[in-house]
Order: sequence, then structure tokens, then C-alpha cells
Amino acid sequence: MIVFGWAVFLASRSLGQGLLLTLEEHIAHFLGTRGATAAMGNSCICRDDSGAEDSVDAQQQQAENSAVPTADIRNQPRDPVRPPRRGRGPHEPRRKKQNVDGLVLDTLAVIRTLVDNDQEPPYSMITLHEMAETDEGWLDVVQSLIRVIPLEDPLGPAVITLLLDECPLPTKDALQKLTEILNLNGEVACQDSGHPAKHRNTSAVLGCLAEKLAGPASIGLLSPGILEYLLQCLKLQSHPTVMLFALIALEKFAQTSENKLTISESSISDRLVTLESWADDPDYLKRQVGFCAQWSLDNLFLKEGRQLTYEKVDLNSIKAMLNSNDVSEYLKISPHGLEARCDASSFESVRCTFCVDAGVWYYEVTVVTSGVMQIGWATRDSKFLNHEGYGIGDDEYSCAYDGCRQLIWYNARSKPHLHPCWKEGDTVGFLLDLNEKQMIFFLNGNQLPPEKQVFSSTVSGFFAAASFMSYQQCEFNFGAKPFKYPPSMKFSTFNDYAFLTAEEKIILPRHRRLALLKQVSIRENCCSLCCDEVADTQLKPCGHSDLCMNCALQLETCPLCRKEIMSRVRQISHIS
Repeated sequence: MIVFGWAVFLASRSLGQGLLLTLEEHIAHFLGTRGATAAMGNSCICRDDSGAEDSVDAQQQQAENSAVPTADIRNQPRDPVRPPRRGRGPHEPRRKKQNVDGLVLDTLAVIRTLVDNDQEPPYSMITLHEMAETDEGWLDVVQSLIRVIPLEDPLGPAVITLLLDECPLPTKDALQKLTEILNLNGEVACQDSGHPAKHRNTSAVLGCLAEKLAGPASIGLLSPGILEYLLQCLKLQSHPTVMLFALIALEKFAQTSENKLTISESSISDRLVTLESWADDPDYLKRQVGFCAQWSLDNLFLKEGRQLTYEKVDLNSIKAMLNSNDVSEYLKISPHGLEARCDASSFESVRCTFCVDAGVWYYEVTVVTSGVMQIGWATRDSKFLNHEGYGIGDDEYSCAYDGCRQLIWYNARSKPHLHPCWKEGDTVGFLLDLNEKQMIFFLNGNQLPPEKQVFSSTVSGFFAAASFMSYQQCEFNFGAKPFKYPPSMKFSTFNDYAFLTAEEKIILPRHRRLALLKQVSIRENCCSLCCDEVADTQLKPCGHSDLCMNCALQLETCPLCRKEIMSRVRQISHIS
């Protein structure tokens, strides 16, 4: 998926600025602040000098761009007057500073039109990245994100996360200056309640910074005023989208143990108990708030005397669900195993517990958020690389439907489809016909022509699967309840044929899972990634051999030395 491919491109230009952590740092950070995981198989800041006229022009240009069909945009030659979309060399001067608001809106407009993984990052994004190399420029970018990202754009918060995640790490002075400029407190949260975009964007910025700066910097950022601001945003009189992103920000601050203790002492759980009742609300925005409130109560901000959701949810009718043991912890899965949400900056994927090899199969998905998700079918051979932005439809062994950008994905390439953009509450149907070797996608019962490309690479071992951009959520129906738009042909459902034991159905909260992991003894000579299989595989040409073959097949570079893996050799003497 192209958006996250840009992150790798930009990060590779800024290694000296600390944009990328080494794998060892990622692992240490993850184990120290997030817990263990099972890897997937595979204010309003008003400025008199903000250039209002330029901003208006940029908005008009955005509207004009959105009216141009995607295919036409992608076929247009590059403007020879505009500099090429590339990074600045070490000896080149910085490009002339442009209107920041216009660049932010340009980036938001172009995100849904540049789709293939080999396309270059948009010029506006690279320019913003360069501007953020200085404290002054970084502050300008952050204030612009708060000021101009519109409330109604489903990709707005994701673009905030994307841009901040790619910018160089802010200095201590820049963070201090930002705190002074925003001057947040509970009273500020009550101001401009009729204009929720500012508060939504502010909370999204804080959440992104909390995630990016986990540790002492995150502790310093969570000042009493900012904590008071976020807690005030959780009150019922706030707009639901403000409540949602304030809660997500608090979740990300809580990734650092000291912050978690500070937030817990604020009696946040009392507020979340009220909000978790929205988990099944017909208003899909409130439903997101309820989902996140319930997840936080189960995983982060525990309330004494409250029964954990997994202990009381009725799973008797559910025989197939999302595989919580085969997914990164960054993806949130509901206790009934049928609803998933991503609030991380990475492109997270999940698949079903049931695999099919023959026949005709169908499942449905209810769209809770209308942003970028790639949902469809994957196989045992599919590789999902969350930080590189590869998910369902990004290899030759999977195919996916993208209702936000109106695309079908296969082998990291996309083609447009004729369905309108999906919206909250829409139902997407997924039919897999292994007899005729075809896949058919439906939107509210309206079908597209069959897709057959994936069958040139594989014909069996299919799972229902999905990948999520930041702040996206959907609910799966594998047949445990009636379908809204069943196809006319005869088909089978996962729920009719799958089987899960009572223990396999349990989706444990993080603290319960960590407690169990601490009781597990890791045997000698085990794989350094999965810790389950014997480390029996040597990577060539580097020679490192701390992996099992299953994990080695999911990697393209050695996790120890980062050399490209040319071949993998099983060491027979290690096999018992």
C-alpha cells in the first residue's frame, strides 16, 4: 500500500536524524513499553501570517484535483516547472519555504490518488519533511495540521499521523515551545465546542507524538495541563470524534508505564465505563468511542470490580473469528473476535482462524469507518509487512477490495472498480469460488466482475483477511448471524464448518496474556523471533542462523545485520 511505502523512502533519507530505529531498538522499545506480541504469519493556532489567500487557493485546487479521475491524474506528465519529487541532497540548499497550509492540504488531496507502491512520494510531503528539519519548520507543520485538516475527511487523522511519523524527531526545545504555544488545559477543551476539528486534530497530534516519543520525552509531554485537556475532551458534551481521539491519545501516552500510572490515578476508568455502552450504538462514530473505551478498560485502565469483557461475552454461536494469536498487538480485536481496529501508524493485518481449499465461500464486512482498508482473501503464502506498508493484495498470493480509493489490489498493483466510495454502515461481500477459480466483491449487494489473477499463483489455502490504515475499523460476519446481502448462488460459510475450542475462542487482555507469557519457559536453541520453533535455518550470504524456516521465509533482510537474504538453508543437524 503506497502510503506506507513513502514512509520507508523518506526514513531512508533521514537515518542520521533518528527517524528509523534499529531492529534491536524496536524490540527493546516494544518489550519494554508495549508488552509481548505474537507476530503475524507471516488550540487552534491562529497566525496573522499564515497566508490565508494561499490557503484558499490550495483548497480550491484540492477541489479541482478531486474532480479529476484517478486514471487521468496518473497519466498526466509531470509539470516541467515543478521540481522533481525527490529528496534534497546533502549539499543542496533547502527549497524555498512555501505556504505550509497549502502543502498540508495538497498532501491530503493526493493521498487517495497515488496508489502504486513504486510511485514516488508526493512533492508536498517531501517538502513538508524538509521544512520539519528545523525546530521552526517542525512547529509550523504541526500547527498547520491542527489548523487546516478538515473534520469531514476520513483520511485526515491518518495524514496527521503519516506526516508526523515521517518528520524528524522533534528536539526538547521544539516540544517545550509547542507546549507553550498550545497552552492546553481543561478550560481550552471547552472553548470552540462548535468547531470540533481543532480539538480532534490537537488530540491526534498529541497521540502521534506520545507514540513517537515513548519514554522520558513522552512523560515530559504529558503535562498536567495536557492531561486535564484530554480528560475534559472525554466528557459527554464533547463531539464524539473529539472524545475518540482524546481517548486514543491517552492510550498512546499510557504505553509508558509512568504515564499509565498518572492517567489511571485520574479516575479515567469511571468515565470509560459510561462510554463503553456505545460499543453497539447505531451511530458509527459513537460505536468507535465505545469500542476504544471497552478495549482500554480491558487492557489499560482497569477498574476494580469490573468484569473483563472476555469473561462475559457469549461465544457459543461463533465458530470462526479473527485470529488474535496470529496478529500484531497494534491491532485491536474485540472480545467476540469479529471486530478489528487499527490506531497505530503502521499498516496492520489480520486473518480468519479458518482456511478453505475447495468449494464456494462467502463472508461479509460492515464498514465502521470509511477510510483505507484492504479487505479480501489471503493464503498461507501471503506476507504482511506492517511497517513497510504491505498487506492484503500486496503480493501475488492475495487479493483485496479497497472501498475508500475505489480499487482492487493484487500483487501490490491496483486497478479502479466501479463501486462508489464506501461509507459508514455499508456492507461489503466477499465470495470465493474455488471451483471456477474466481473472487467476486459486492457492495451492498451490487457485484463487480470476477477477479481471477491470484489463481495464477495459488489455488488453495485461502483465509478471509484485511489490512487497516490508521484509525480504521470494521466488523466481520463469517456466518454466525444472517447475511444482509447473500449472493444468489449456493455457498458455504466459515461458521458452518469451522471449529474452535472454548480456550481457542478466548481473546485475552494484554495483562492476562503477559502473565501467561511470563510462565512460559523458552527452550534452548529456539527461534529468536517466534520462540516456538527450533532455530534450524541459516541465512545466506550473512550466515546468521538464529531463526526457524517459517520465520526466515517471511523476511527479506536479516534482522541482525540487515543484509539482503539471498537464500535460506535448513541445518539438518538441528532437526530432532
